[in-house]
Amino acid sequence: MNAIIRPALVLFAVLSAICGLLYPLAVTGIGQAVFPRQAEGSMLAIAGKDVGSELIGQSFSSPRYFWGRPSATTPMPNNAAGSGGSNLGATNPALAVAVRERLAALGPAGANTPVPVDLVTASASGIDPDISINAAVYQAARVAAARNVPLQRVLAVVDTLRQDRILGLFGEPRINVLALNLALDGKAAQSR
Repeated sequence: MNAIIRPALVLFAVLSAICGLLYPLAVTGIGQAVFPRQAEGSMLAIAGKDVGSELIGQSFSSPRYFWGRPSATTPMPNNAAGSGGSNLGATNPALAVAVRERLAALGPAGANTPVPVDLVTASASGIDPDISINAAVYQAARVAAARNVPLQRVLAVVDTLRQDRILGLFGEPRINVLALNLALDGKAAQSR
């Protein structure tokens, strides 16, 4: 019996040290060295104070601000610890109910155009910080009216912060909601 237990315990200890200590330290060290800003959470700061991450969505409900994608995390929205999609398929009645509720919440918020899908459906992670350019343009009139500024000024800020496809191929043109709302407030956020 001792011939079986001793090698098993030694193997357990060695694998625990490698997988539980050495590997995480190596990955963290490489991340800190190669991508220091991303490893620290891609934080945006104003006057040295963190206001949010470029990678995690935030909930905005005031008409003065652009609204992001609905969050699929519970019990609180945009909780990175609870990241994960809703896993509701297109034929799931619960998804249809959720979309109807989100459409009602949008109300007359946008232009007289179809509502962009990213304003009524959660992303795969449930914490997406970006919206499509169409979603931003859809909300621009509401934001301009609430701020009492010309629509063209709001659209100019959207155009300035627009992010194109990655390497010209991957994803869709998008805009970071937190960066957009900070820019509208006239607050210059620094990446940290």
